[in-house]
Amino acid sequence: MSPYRDGVAGAAAVRVPDVLICAGLDPSGGAGLIADVRIASMLGARPVGVVTALTIQNTQGVRSSHPLDADVVGAQIATLLTDIEVQAVKLGMLGAVDIAREVADGLHLTAAPVVWDPISAPSLGDVTFDRDLFEEMLRELAPHLTLITPNAGELAALTRRRVGDLDELVAAARDLAGRLGVAVLAKGGHAGGPEAIDVLVEGDLVERLRGPRVVDGEHVHGTGCALSTAIAAHLARGASLVEACRAAKELVGARIAEPVRPGRGAPSIV
Repeated sequence: MSPYRDGVAGAAAVRVPDVLICAGLDPSGGAGLIADVRIASMLGARPVGVVTALTIQNTQGVRSSHPLDADVVGAQIATLLTDIEVQAVKLGMLGAVDIAREVADGLHLTAAPVVWDPISAPSLGDVTFDRDLFEEMLRELAPHLTLITPNAGELAALTRRRVGDLDELVAAARDLAGRLGVAVLAKGGHAGGPEAIDVLVEGDLVERLRGPRVVDGEHVHGTGCALSTAIAAHLARGASLVEACRAAKELVGARIAEPVRPGRGAPSIV
C-alpha cells in the first residue's frame, strides 16, 4: 500500500504538505534553492524557502559564494515557522557558522524531520570550505537532524577515515551515525563499479540502496540537492525513511540519465 494520501475529488482533500528549504541560490537553477523548489513541486509538496547564501556561478562552475546576514536568515525562519506548519525541512548550503546557529535556533519551532545535504564545496568551481568550521556547523545542527546525506568525500572529512570502497563507506557511515545519533545516507555515486550503491544507516539498520550506474563521462549538476530534497518531500508525504531514500534515489537516477542542458557547461538534473 502506498504511504501517501492524495485528495479525492468531491471529498475533503488532503492538504499538500509544506516543505521548508534553506539553501543557497544558484542563478543557473541547476542546484540550490531553485532546483530544490522544482524537485519538491514535482513530488507533490509545496516548498517554502529561505536563501542562505548568494553565489556567482553558471553551468561552468562556481566563482564565489556570499553568505547572507545571519540575523536576517534567523528572522525569516522564525517568522515563517510561527505561521506555517511544515511537514519536512531540507537544508543545503548554509555558508557560515553563524547562519547554521540561527537555522538551528529556528528549528526549535518545528518537529518536522530535517534532512541536511552537507555541502562542503561545489563539484564545479574553486570555492572551498574550512573543515573545522564545517564541523562546528554540524555540532549546531545535529540535535535537530533526522538524516544527513554526505558523499564519499564529505564522509571521509567528517569521520577522518578512508572511504574508498563499499565496506569503508559502510564503516564510515556507521561511525558518523553513531557519533551524531542521526541517520546517515552515504552516497556512493563517486565510487567505481557497475552499480551506484548508497548506504543508509539508521540505528542498527544498514540498508544498501542499489541502482544502475549511469556512465557517459559527464558530470551532472545538482544531484545532491535533488536527492536530499526528494527525500524531504517523500517524508513530508508520509513515507518511511527507507522508502523516501529509495524513491529519491530512483528519481535522481532517472534524471541523471536525461539531464537538461541550459548552458555551455555541465548539464543539470533539472
